[in-house]
Amino acid sequence: MTIARSRLTSQGQVSIPAEVRRRLGLGPGSVIDWDEDGDEVFVRRAGRYTSAEVSEALFPQGAGAPRSLRELKAGIRAHVSRRHARR
Repeated sequence: MTIARSRLTSQGQVSIPAEVRRRLGLGPGSVIDWDEDGDEVFVRRAGRYTSAEVSEALFPQGAGAPRSLRELKAGIRAHVSRRHARR
């Protein structure tokens, strides 16, 4: 379903139609991403990712084993200690 149409200028520029700007919440200075899927290209507002996409990016092999709160705090302490250790 086409919601709007744009024309490409000789310099490769495209104006984003008002309806698309409203739907994506775009304003001056907004950044957009161009994504490709086969022979289709999608435009979306940069920074809008689903929780599934974020999870896949952080844990490509799937989430690790569940940890207790005590284990999580111990891991954070160990990381901070290593990061701020005097060399």
